[in-house]
Amino acid sequence: MKCKSCGKKVEEIFLKKVLGTYMKDKKGKKHLVCSNCQKKFKNDKNKILTSS
Repeated sequence: MKCKSCGKKVEEIFLKKVLGTYMKDKKGKKHLVCSNCQKKFKNDKNKILTSS
């Protein structure tokens, strides 16, 4: 799986759990965001989803 913001592969741990989070856009569609992008954009949902 790839990060919505940076396009890099998101790491998976035991039982295919991702090291990141899912964020919903205005339409309710889920997007995967890695932990590095969360730190970079200070977890601001609008900046993360519009950066791609």
